Parts: sequence; C-alpha cells; structure tokens
Amino acid sequence: MWGTPLLVLLLGGGLFFFISSRFVQFKYIGHAIDVLRGRYDDPDEEGQINHYEALSTQLASTVGMGNISGVAVAIVTGGPGAIFWMWVSAFFGMATKYFTCSLSIMYRGKDSAGELQGGPMYVIREGLSKKWHWLAVVFSLAGIVGVLPIFQANQLTQVIHDVILVPNGIGEGYTDIGLFSFRTSDMFTGIFITAIVMVVIFGGIKRIGTVAGKMVPVMVIIYFVTVIYILILHLGDIPSLFKLIVVDAFTGEAVLGGAVGAVIMVGARRAAFSNEAGIGTAPMAHGAAKTNEPIREGLVAMLGPAIDTLLVCTLTALAILSTGVWQNSTSTGVTLTVEAFEKAIPGVGSYILTFCAAIFAITSLFSLSYYGEKCFSYLVGAHRKKYYNYFYVSSIIVGAVASLTAIIALIDGLYATMAIPTMLSGLLLFPKVRNAAKDYFKRLKSGEIIRHS
Repeated sequence: MWGTPLLVLLLGGGLFFFISSRFVQFKYIGHAIDVLRGRYDDPDEEGQINHYEALSTQLASTVGMGNISGVAVAIVTGGPGAIFWMWVSAFFGMATKYFTCSLSIMYRGKDSAGELQGGPMYVIREGLSKKWHWLAVVFSLAGIVGVLPIFQANQLTQVIHDVILVPNGIGEGYTDIGLFSFRTSDMFTGIFITAIVMVVIFGGIKRIGTVAGKMVPVMVIIYFVTVIYILILHLGDIPSLFKLIVVDAFTGEAVLGGAVGAVIMVGARRAAFSNEAGIGTAPMAHGAAKTNEPIREGLVAMLGPAIDTLLVCTLTALAILSTGVWQNSTSTGVTLTVEAFEKAIPGVGSYILTFCAAIFAITSLFSLSYYGEKCFSYLVGAHRKKYYNYFYVSSIIVGAVASLTAIIALIDGLYATMAIPTMLSGLLLFPKVRNAAKDYFKRLKSGEIIRHS
C-alpha cells in the first residue's frame, strides 16, 4: 500500500497544505506557544481537556518507540538518507496537522452517548455529504487494529530482554504452543506491561491526559540531555553526519545502491509512524480540547511533528550515526539504538536508554488506547467502548511475543488505510479551514481575541 499513490497523497497533500497555509507554522509559532501555555484557555468552552493535555496526549503516542526504534529501522532499511525524507515529511506534516486538527474542532460530532467527539470519522460525517460517509467506516475499522500497542510492547520487551535479562542469565527459555514458539520471559514482560497500562487507560481521556502531561516533558528532557552528551563526544563529526544524510537522500548509496525512490518511501513511512501526520490519530486527541476556536487547536497541533520528528528523531539518528554502529551491526530496531548508547556511554548507556524506552513506550500505550476506543465507539456505540480496552490490553501480550517484521508490516498497512480517509477529507474541506483562518487571524490582529489568563 505504501506505493506512489499514497506517497503522492501524503507528501503531495502535505505540500499543498504547506503552501495553502501560507507558512502559518512559521508565522504564528509564537501564538501557538502562548495557546499551549494556557494563555487563551477558557474553562467554559466545550471539550474535555485543555490545549496542553491535548498536545501531550498526541505526543505521548508519537514520541515513543517510533523515535527510538523506528529511526533505527529507517537507517537500516533506507540508509541515512531516509532521515532527510523524514524531515521533509515532518515539515509538510506540520501543515497537515494544522489543517486536519482544525477540522477536528470545526466538525465535532456527538457520539451515541451524546458526548462531543472529534476525529476524521466525525469530520467526514459532519462535514461531507453522505456519499463520503463510508470513508468514516474504513477509517474506524483500520483504526481499531492500527493503533494496537503491539509495536511498542514488542520493542519495550526486546530492550528489557537485551539490557536487563540476558546480562543476568535470564530469559532464554522458550514456550511452544502449537505452531508458535516464543521466549517465556517475553510473555511475562507483556503481562507486567499490561497491568501497568490497565491502571491508567480504564480511567478515560482525562486520566490519560493528566498522566501524559506529567510524563512527556520528563521523558523528552532525559532523552534530550543523554543524546546531547553523546553528540558532544562526537562534536567534530556532526557536520559530516548532516552532509551524509543529505547526500544519501538523493543517491541512496549507503544501503540501497542508488534506489532514491525506495529511500523516500522508507523515510515517509517511518515519518508517518513517528509523527502520524495525515494518519488521523492526532485529530482524535485534539478534537477533545476545550476550545471553540478550530484554528487555535490547529496551531497547537502543528507543534507535534516539530517536537517529535525534527527534534527527537534527529537526535536519535545522530546518536546512531555518530557511534558508527549502523555500519557493522546486524541488529535493527531498538537493539541497534541500545548498541549506540552503550558504545557512547559504556556501562550505563544501555540502562539510560532502557529507562527512556520504558517511559516512551508506556506513555504511547496510554494514548493509543484512547484512539482505538473512539474508533470502536463510532462503529458500535459509546456504551460498548469498555470492551475495546479488554481487546487492547490483551494485544500487549501478543505484541510482546510476536515477530517485529510481522508487526511492522501489519501496522504500516493499517496506517496507510487510515491515511486515505484522513487526507481526502482534509483536502476536500481545506477551504473551510482557510476561511476560518482568515477570520481568526483578523480578529487576533484587531484585538478582538483576548487572553483569558
């Protein structure tokens, strides 16, 4: 599914949004930060969580194993040049999130319980004619499985196995069930992760938003400081690494022998998995924000890809490239990143990464459940949404013992399916956002929009 048509839809659509927005992500980034800081919060407006909690919920699902493990997968499969195309996707993704998350407020709808909800399925139902409503069903069906935490559970289990269990002579026993064989320790790790996740996700979006709001800044700071230390150790190599990324983006020589199209595809695919721009999950989080101003939420949402891909993914890529482990290791995914941290900071690097990976993965597990629950509720009714969480937490154990290759193939395919309704509805309704933006920024400049705090 990740062929030329989908790349045109995501990258081409993102470029269209980028130009149509008149580079709003650069012009109004200061205002976006003010909104995020709560200076325009109004507790009387409709919604469930504030702007900061909405962005934290989104980042909790995107700043995760995709940044630690996904970047390693991108480098191994597409070479350093894949990182460049992740950057390009992120720039366009900022504009995509601005449009799609503005629409998630503009076209909120009520679920079967009468509660106001946002997301691509409601945008399609409320904003488009009935001939398009089947797209809402397609999105929801793909979303139910696409947001399952199997990748996060798999990679967190792997890093615990590599860093904690194996050095202590634990975790090499296997269990056979029919045709399936898996490490017994992986199953027990999956059960432990499941227990932690259940405590939070059964508390609903308010508890998820509160927990994410506290954990996301901590995990980003710890990870940021550690990687900066690694880069300081290799400070002289940084310019040549950026040159390698850019040159390989247009030659594909590092891994794929000149297959530039394949490098672009790898970069776009991993960027979509990392920041989810155009996939449709972020609009579900931002659709719950307490605001009656669609453009305001769109401005907050556009900060996501900048933090997630342009900052965190770049740091991970530079750590892997600067240590050189990508050139002589047979590892992929989180194991390669572990090797990079351990080589840079012998004795403690792998433990620091394990701690960061644990927080990254668990916060992702909290937020992804909310997305799947909303998709499930749209299809079968809000009164049945609790049943989805049972399905969701049980998949954690499956992800812990499953093959990484199979998991990536499944998630990539479902993300592609989710992207089609999200991008099509965004492109069809983009004039609505453009007109709302003209009105909002006119009122902002005239002083009609005032701070509430």
